[in-house]
Amino acid sequence: MWAVCKKELRQFFSSLTAYIAIVVFLLLNGLFLFIFPDTSLLDYGFATLDKFFELAPWILLLLVPALTMRSFADEFRSGTFEILGTRPLTSWQILLGKYLGSLTVVLCSLLPTIIYAYTVQHLSTDGGIDVGGTVGSYLGLIFLAAVFTAIGICCSSFSSNGVIAFLIAAFVCFIMYNGFNAVSRIPAFESGADYYIEMFGIDFHYRSVSRGIVDTRDLIYFISMTILFLSITNRNLQKR
Repeated sequence: MWAVCKKELRQFFSSLTAYIAIVVFLLLNGLFLFIFPDTSLLDYGFATLDKFFELAPWILLLLVPALTMRSFADEFRSGTFEILGTRPLTSWQILLGKYLGSLTVVLCSLLPTIIYAYTVQHLSTDGGIDVGGTVGSYLGLIFLAAVFTAIGICCSSFSSNGVIAFLIAAFVCFIMYNGFNAVSRIPAFESGADYYIEMFGIDFHYRSVSRGIVDTRDLIYFISMTILFLSITNRNLQKR
């Protein structure tokens, strides 16, 4: 498994893929948080990273599928998946190796954003940022990235075309993140079902963790969704 993970990391960092992903993520966040006036933290008036934590999931919604779209699609297209199958590796080991490799790159994209917290903290004149809420929000982003990566890997196992895998993954990530929240706002569900429908979405649990309180129900949700999509991927691999 670790050999597959290292291979994935070498592929990402030996080309421009990982570097472009990290730079694009940081550049977009930087523009929205410090340059564009409507979303600038400098014009907000309070020491908070709320704007960043609202924006980051939408960027990851496109960034993660772009990183994972070739995970299995390229293996199927080039025929190297059959070579992997001859190695003394189970399908779970291959899958987890690729998953951990992709997730590591995504987390590397998040790591430099800690400088945002450092900057806002030192620019603040009213006591600084809410440390508990900020840590909770970062945990929420990590859990969200874990689910998005599992979705991207899963969609890549359905097609040998990387572009199709990207489009499917981006759509599924959007539905899982915002789709249930949108459906819960339909007037027909206002009698009480809206709350339970919203609970199926990632955004509900992400916002819950972002408050700085880690609820076991949120942890169970993120872990369950990750295992679900990885299990679907493993089933696809076993059919190959």
